[in-house]
Amino acid sequence: MQIISTVSLWLIPIIIAIILIHGTWKKVPTYETFVEGGKEGIKIAISIIPFLVGMLVAISIFRASGALEFFVGLLRPVLELFGIPAEIVPLAILRPISGNAALGVTSDLIATYGPDSFIGRLASVMQGSTDTTFYILTVYFGAVGIKKMGDALKIGLIADFIGITASIIIVTLIFGTT
Repeated sequence: MQIISTVSLWLIPIIIAIILIHGTWKKVPTYETFVEGGKEGIKIAISIIPFLVGMLVAISIFRASGALEFFVGLLRPVLELFGIPAEIVPLAILRPISGNAALGVTSDLIATYGPDSFIGRLASVMQGSTDTTFYILTVYFGAVGIKKMGDALKIGLIADFIGITASIIIVTLIFGTT
């Protein structure tokens, strides 16, 4: 355990040092390159604000309208056949859309059912096993002007489905459904 703590403490500074040494050895102006990257990062951050606001408004409407709860109600009988708690469905739906919305759902689930409950553990594992596919496509692809994102969407959603499925299987195998 001590080795892991030591490695994690020193890993990032060592990686940064290696990059700086390699850049200097290749005669790359490392500081100037860093500053240019920072300028570009600020421009990108400003350009994604409209996409971010649009995504957050859409998520708020989806949750406030009751559409999410209606959808969960439709799926409840099918999920019960497989032993999957319906309470986890909002997280599974929102995680590919927004990390903040998913984190809010995860926090609610943990506060309601407890961190050591099956639902709390499943929510925690699911939160870490999937990504914000729609957010990435909307914000980052939109910011750089990529219009054709069909293949990225398919692969992202397949990865999210696999992450959700693996979360359910692994948490069930390790902790059971109690």
